[in-house]
Amino acid sequence: GAGKSTLIESLGLMLTGQGHHVAVLAVDPTSRLSGGSILGDKTRMVDLCRNPNAFIRPSPSGETLGGVARNTREVMLTCEAAGFDVVLIETVGVGQSETVVADMVDFFVVILIAGAGDELQGIKRGLMEMADLVAINKADGDNKVHAERACVLYQNAIRLIHAGDSLWNPPVVTCSAVNNTGIDAIWLQVLKHRERFEPTGWFEQHRRGQMVRWMWDLVNEYIDRLLHGKVEVEAVSAQVEAAVRSGSMTAADGAESVLRAIGLAVPM
Repeated sequence: GAGKSTLIESLGLMLTGQGHHVAVLAVDPTSRLSGGSILGDKTRMVDLCRNPNAFIRPSPSGETLGGVARNTREVMLTCEAAGFDVVLIETVGVGQSETVVADMVDFFVVILIAGAGDELQGIKRGLMEMADLVAINKADGDNKVHAERACVLYQNAIRLIHAGDSLWNPPVVTCSAVNNTGIDAIWLQVLKHRERFEPTGWFEQHRRGQMVRWMWDLVNEYIDRLLHGKVEVEAVSAQVEAAVRSGSMTAADGAESVLRAIGLAVPM
């Protein structure tokens, strides 16, 4: 709805025109009912698909939170090793708590549209705290006035949220992917951010911190997989789930019962 794919295509075409090699990792939502995914994001980037200096890889989000696919980090590193100097990740559209993607990139852009009620929430605080830039897309036609008004509202909200930040106050820009306006302003802010932070060694520290957090994410994922593969868990899970579903057992007591089945005590 926010026009992410169209905006990314416009940005990608501009960057390849400047001599950059661009990789786009487009993540499509996975159905919780069927487990399927249409992988339609790539079909909305027809011109960029044909560009010899661009690579587009669609993948399903699966059950991963954060609007990203499980293997997005590995693919990012592979693209960098293959010589792509710009890697763009398109998420499925994240909510306030699902901001995993912000912890795997150097620059996090939140794309919004005016007139959809978003400006009244200024204040999807989780996203606004992590955003390095907010882009109000579809600033064209009759919607241009609404986009400019939303831009001011978001600028005020971000000024409050980032009041103590001295190095970077996330800018808010308007753009139109359809009319190809404001796209250069987005890239200009990316370059300004790099110019501001690169001399401080921030990028290296930031990426090292990301790798540590990724390690713990993998630990939790492996533990979850190991837990569900245990015969002892399978033996009690149906009974415990039924008790929790009926209300005769609380979720906390149910979790404790499952952990006891494999000899683990719940920490107090």
